[in-house]
Amino acid sequence: MLSFLPGWLLLPVSFSCFALNLAFWGIVVTPIGIIKLLLPFKNVHRVLAMAGRSCFRGWTIVNTGLINLFNDVDWQISGEQTLDRESWYLLIANHKSWLDIPVVSGFAHKLIPEPKFFLKDQLKWIPFLGTGCWALDMPYMKRYSAATLAKHPHLKGKDIATTRKSCAKFLTVPTTIINFVEGSRCTEQKRLAKQSPFQYLLPPKAGGIAFTLASMGEQFNAILDLTLIYPDNQQHVALDMLMGRLKRIVIKADVLAVDEQVIGDYFNDEGFRQRFQLWLNQRWQAKDQHIQAFYQQEQQTATSQQLAC
Repeated sequence: MLSFLPGWLLLPVSFSCFALNLAFWGIVVTPIGIIKLLLPFKNVHRVLAMAGRSCFRGWTIVNTGLINLFNDVDWQISGEQTLDRESWYLLIANHKSWLDIPVVSGFAHKLIPEPKFFLKDQLKWIPFLGTGCWALDMPYMKRYSAATLAKHPHLKGKDIATTRKSCAKFLTVPTTIINFVEGSRCTEQKRLAKQSPFQYLLPPKAGGIAFTLASMGEQFNAILDLTLIYPDNQQHVALDMLMGRLKRIVIKADVLAVDEQVIGDYFNDEGFRQRFQLWLNQRWQAKDQHIQAFYQQEQQTATSQQLAC
C-alpha cells in the first residue's frame, strides 16, 4: 500500500502507471485486430478471440492491482453469490466516474464473463480503436434515425438484425454486455440541469438497453443491475484514487429475470415502450432509495460512535 505517501507525489506516478497499462495492452491487441481483418477464417478468429479476452483480463488485473497498490481500499461486494462465469448477462449500472469501467471490469473478472461494450458502428473505422475493439469482440450497433426510416422504409428492423449478426459470436461464448444507462457520469450539476427526480442519479435512458434486449435478449440468462457507491469520495472519485485517497468501493448486485416485461419492440410498440420505461424507472427508483438508505445508515453509525465517545 502506498497510500501513506503524499497525494501530490502519488498523482503523477499512479496516472503514468494506468496510462502505461492502457497503452501496453492497446499495442498488444491492435495487431490481433489487424490479423482478423487480413485472415477472415473462423478458426483463426476463434483463436484470436481467446487472445483478445486474455488481453482484456490482463488489463483488468493490472488495473485492479494498481487501485489496491495506491489506495488502502476496502471492496464491499454483495449479491454476487448466484453469479457464474458460464452464463450470459446484460449488466446495467449507475455511472459516477470513469473509474466505474475498471471497477466493473474488476468485479466481473472472477464472477462473470468478460464484459463487452456496445459501440457505435462508425467507430469501427477509427484506426487502432476500431481494430482494437474488434479484436476484443466488442459488438457494434447501427441505428437508423426516424427520418431515415421514413425515407427508406425497407431499413425498418435492419438495425436490430445487424446487431444480432454482430452478436452471433456470443451464442457459444458466455458474455456480459455492459450499459451505463444514464448515458453520462452523474454530477450534482448534471442532476440539477436535467431536473432529475432522483437524489443520487441521473434519469435512465431506455433506448439503448431496450435495443440491446431486442437484439439479443433471448441469449441473456439474467439482467445484472449493479449499484456503485464510493461513500468516502463522492466528489472527485478518479482523482482521489490517483492520489491514494480512495477508501471504499461498495457494489450491490441485483439479478433480474429476462422475460416479456423487458423484451419487445421498443421503437414501434407504444404500449411496450411505456411499460419498459416504467420498469426501468422503477429500477432506478429502487437504486436511488438503496443509496439513500446506505448514507442514512452511515450517518446513524457515525452518530452512535460519537455518542459512545
